[in-house]
Amino acid sequence: MTTTQTPDTLHRILDYSSRPDPYPLYAELRETPVARQEDGSYVVSTYRELADLLHDPHLSSDVRNLAHPMPSHEGESTPAFINLDPPEHDRLRRMAMRHFGPPHTPGLVAGMDDDLTAVVNSLIDGLAGKEQIDIVDDFAYPFPVTVICHLLGVPREDEPRFHLWVDALVNAIDYNPKTDPKEKLESGLQARKDLRQYLGGLLEQRHGRPGEDLLTRLANDDGPDGRMTDDEIIATANLLLVAGHETTVNLITNGMLTLLRNPQVLQRLRDEPGLAVPLVEELLRYEPPVHIIPWRAAYSDITVADTVIPKGSQIMLMLASGSRDPDRFHDPDRFDPDRRDNQHLGFGSGIHLCFGGPLARRETQIALTELVRRLDRPRLVTDPPPYRRSPVLRGPIHLHIEQNTG
Repeated sequence: MTTTQTPDTLHRILDYSSRPDPYPLYAELRETPVARQEDGSYVVSTYRELADLLHDPHLSSDVRNLAHPMPSHEGESTPAFINLDPPEHDRLRRMAMRHFGPPHTPGLVAGMDDDLTAVVNSLIDGLAGKEQIDIVDDFAYPFPVTVICHLLGVPREDEPRFHLWVDALVNAIDYNPKTDPKEKLESGLQARKDLRQYLGGLLEQRHGRPGEDLLTRLANDDGPDGRMTDDEIIATANLLLVAGHETTVNLITNGMLTLLRNPQVLQRLRDEPGLAVPLVEELLRYEPPVHIIPWRAAYSDITVADTVIPKGSQIMLMLASGSRDPDRFHDPDRFDPDRRDNQHLGFGSGIHLCFGGPLARRETQIALTELVRRLDRPRLVTDPPPYRRSPVLRGPIHLHIEQNTG
């Protein structure tokens, strides 16, 4: 098998003009499951190879294991566990999950249903009488920030500051040095610094005090792995905030766009609220919020689809391409909420399976169910809508819809 292909397909995927519909280009890419690029990196695009690599201990998430490490804007701060390898990754993730999900806190997400529904309906109440709505600005963007503030224990009066920091951080994710003013990056870096300082202040108040919020639990946990340092808690909170926020915004927005393009499914969801669970799983396959893991590093020489990838190589994992692979999914370009055996790659897989996935799923299930129930004959204003610049975290930057107001 030849493993060298011209980089044209990848470059076209990364080009902003492809953002509305990269899927035909992913099909092109899958013709060469493992493709070496001119810079020595490797692109993997087929389901079987992606699933294997996501569980392969010879792949590293630590930038220090790249032969040519990429620049980082993290400075000297403690990295989040998503950027670490075992055993350190496993220790920190275990400590975080004790307070976020099974087996130690099995009812956390399910116990938030009433609060999530209340936030959703409050936001939808604010849309009453508006003929035109931006699903992103008016709904999908503020919803997860409010939820994460509640989860972390951020005082309600501080939420506006939190929203401003998230705005700056998210804008910096899409920073393009060729087209964007330098202030966009500097604003994101300052927001990161301010947010860390703020969370550090909250943590100081939580040590030795009882409380049910995540920061308090982490600050006072003496489990079998010991206690996280304050820097590790702040890095975990940042991960939940930034990664969790962007994932949920894109999932809700892509979901509403897909429903408006498939009105028969929208009507089914209105009539059958229980459809939300399989529907969101199909969204994670069909229009996922995360399209690409930009890099992993090879710990040693590894063989993937008869291709030897040398130690230290950068490997790009095209998750959204794998979830549309016809060798794994029947009729993959059709949106089918009744699909069975839907083991998509929407939240990744393996030891780095999305930490906040259960919460993002539940937020999206409730959000879409309530939107289709309460909006009056919603319809798209522009299709395709304008997209965020990022090919990694792909979703509309605005989704304008009209509804009946009479």
